[in-house]
Amino acid sequence: MKEEVVILVNTQDQQIGTMPKMEAHEKAELHRAFSVFIMNDRGETLLQQRAAHKYHSPLLWTNTCCSHQRVGETNIEAGKRRLMEEMGFVTEIKELFSFIYKAPFDNGLTEHELDHVMIGSYNADPQINPEEVADFKWMKPGDVKADIESNPNKYTVWFKIIFERFYDHLISNLDYES
Repeated sequence: MKEEVVILVNTQDQQIGTMPKMEAHEKAELHRAFSVFIMNDRGETLLQQRAAHKYHSPLLWTNTCCSHQRVGETNIEAGKRRLMEEMGFVTEIKELFSFIYKAPFDNGLTEHELDHVMIGSYNADPQINPEEVADFKWMKPGDVKADIESNPNKYTVWFKIIFERFYDHLISNLDYES
């Protein structure tokens, strides 16, 4: 199987090349990524627990799905593709914001991503792909924030960053009670 490549970008999100995914994480190269948040009509966020065999952050809780865009793929197309691959459904999504973060992991890899955060709505339980996802749960954003504060080691680095920096932005854009 051919190794996945990521899209290298500058800080203005302009593509400057591609690189095999593992090499980009070994060298901490800035690359394009996305994070999708799915909400239901009860104002709950769909969280996933990453599969046990993931090369970083195994069994940690995170947003509904995340990954890397493919060359020629829009952020929305990438988000919908990954929703189907990981969670077994597709729904309409829109982009809320993007930000850059850099997070080293204990295994020598580093995430250095320009992350496009997207949101959508869905009201059924997902049909998770066990190769990608160990479990899922629905939680109110306020409860997620409180649990991150109490149990930070249960969550992925990027998910904690999004909630720390953009919780108020997420809530105001969702028009949900926390």
